[in-house]
Amino acid sequence: MTEFEHEQSEDRDAVEALFDLAFAPGRSLLSSYRLRIGAEPVADLCLIARDEFGSIVGAIRYWPIRIGSPGDPDEVQALLLGPVAVHPTRQSEGLGARLILSSLEKAAELGWTACLLVGDEPYYRRFGFRRALVERVAFPNPTNPKRVLGLELVPGALARAKGPARAWADGASERASTLNDAGRNTRSTGAET
Repeated sequence: MTEFEHEQSEDRDAVEALFDLAFAPGRSLLSSYRLRIGAEPVADLCLIARDEFGSIVGAIRYWPIRIGSPGDPDEVQALLLGPVAVHPTRQSEGLGARLILSSLEKAAELGWTACLLVGDEPYYRRFGFRRALVERVAFPNPTNPKRVLGLELVPGALARAKGPARAWADGASERASTLNDAGRNTRSTGAET
């Protein structure tokens, strides 16, 4: 029996080891990691899968990002999904899909409106991710633009998304947008987006 729970600080080393096993230790050099600079993962969405022996056999993390140039009034605030990994001995059991679906459902409940990732569209399409939703969004080089995918948790949430994807901390002082304690996206008006 595998149980899902929120990642805790004491799980960090085991989760990092799982990500290294799945993606190799050099994974932090990938361009998408630049979007995580200065931000903490969204704790309410970072889940682990623990087996009957207490070992972590799956994990998923999310990060807040911004889309658009600094100061752009049409800036879009979104989630960056990743990494997500399942231990090689537990693959093909659907754990990765369950982690993704559970966390995306929670993201919508928390008021997040959009999610992006870098991955293979044939795999992520079943969760609703599409390249067409983020064709005008630029990830840091050398990210292959064909692998940047988007998902609207609220219809139309990515309609105005254009320009560079930026780290959450980039431009934080320019706007009153914050990630509140509940993990929701809010604007200076206080409205959820």
